[in-house]
Amino acid sequence: MGARIVILHLSGEDPIVAEMEDDPQPTDAFIRVSNMRRRDGKDVPYIGGGVQSVIYPWHRVTFIEMMVSEEERGNVIDFFRDA
Repeated sequence: MGARIVILHLSGEDPIVAEMEDDPQPTDAFIRVSNMRRRDGKDVPYIGGGVQSVIYPWHRVTFIEMMVSEEERGNVIDFFRDA
């Protein structure tokens, strides 16, 4: 399995989109993400140019949204409303 797209919510920061190679485990002290960008696709202003990945300690992470891959999307039932 390749990298998984996540939306990372950090304390006091706007959410960012990133990639994670492995799902976090309960014993992890930190998470490692790569290819970070803002939700609008622009660069994250506090990340220097050429940075490949960033390690965040868990106390900075509020929560992580794990996005489904294109392969998994076929198995997901989206909820919708008829107006």
